[in-house]
Amino acid sequence: MKVSTVLRHILQAIRRSRSICVVGHVRPDGDCIGSQLALTVGLRNLGKQVTCWNEDGLPAKLAFLDPEHLMQKPRRDGQFDCVIAVDSASLDRLGSATPCIARRKLLINIDHHQSNTHYGDLNWVQPDSASTGELIYRLFCAARWPINPLIADCLFAAVSTDTGSFQYPSTRPDTLYMAGQLLERGANLATVCQHLYHSLPLAHVRLLRRVYARFKLTHGNQIAYFWLRKRDYAQAGAKPADSEGLIDHLRAIQPVVVACLFEQMEPRLIRVSLRSKDHRVNVGQIATALGGGGHQAAAGARIRGTPAAVQRRVLDAIAHALRAARHR
Repeated sequence: MKVSTVLRHILQAIRRSRSICVVGHVRPDGDCIGSQLALTVGLRNLGKQVTCWNEDGLPAKLAFLDPEHLMQKPRRDGQFDCVIAVDSASLDRLGSATPCIARRKLLINIDHHQSNTHYGDLNWVQPDSASTGELIYRLFCAARWPINPLIADCLFAAVSTDTGSFQYPSTRPDTLYMAGQLLERGANLATVCQHLYHSLPLAHVRLLRRVYARFKLTHGNQIAYFWLRKRDYAQAGAKPADSEGLIDHLRAIQPVVVACLFEQMEPRLIRVSLRSKDHRVNVGQIATALGGGGHQAAAGARIRGTPAAVQRRVLDAIAHALRAARHR
């Protein structure tokens, strides 16, 4: 289905709907939260009854995007004309919100992940877009909905965080043009950047200290990896959201091509985050082969197995990709 056709169907469905729920994935990042809140505020401004749900709530550094406290935890008593899932590659990524949106007439899936499973009744999946926020911006423009300064802040935060502050290869001329348009519509660059990049929670810094003290290098210093366990969170007085961005410090080390963060969620369930700074090493493909997904420069997976087995499997996959890159 062509993009123009999908957009038309989505806008028609929204116009017909009175009660709408906007949901996002677990462990939400800036793109997820920014997209959710921008869409929620925009739909409320149209007079819709809008509920905004996320299992893990609002990360502290993104709270400035929600002055009206619109973000809520999912509840079982929901019944909606339409549910819009944003930035979620699969239905299970919605976590506890999944059973809570069962009583719906229509499910719309808006996302930019290559690994998206097209689980919606209407699916707008654009892997060539730098962020889901970019798609939400295009939705606003197609519908000619007004973009106020709060919506502009949300969308700017979405695209900025998912492009590594416009550093990842996914950043295109259209991405930068959109950012400029959001500034024209009132996005406060100083405020957004202060909250996103210059307001580190103390718990995050305590975790970062552990990263620098215990990270490992392998394969000629081209791979950097680190383990986070529940005791690390407890000793640092941190929450899972406080680990956001830790991996980027490993990625920034000069010889490193791929950074990897292993997080032990359960005895035999490991969350793996991957970052690449070489376009020849696509961590999205690595993550997909491991049962996850993502983008060329940033991806992840949840893998069952013992910590040692998972680490060996992931590092072997990265090493294989590095060897293949040398022949390109």
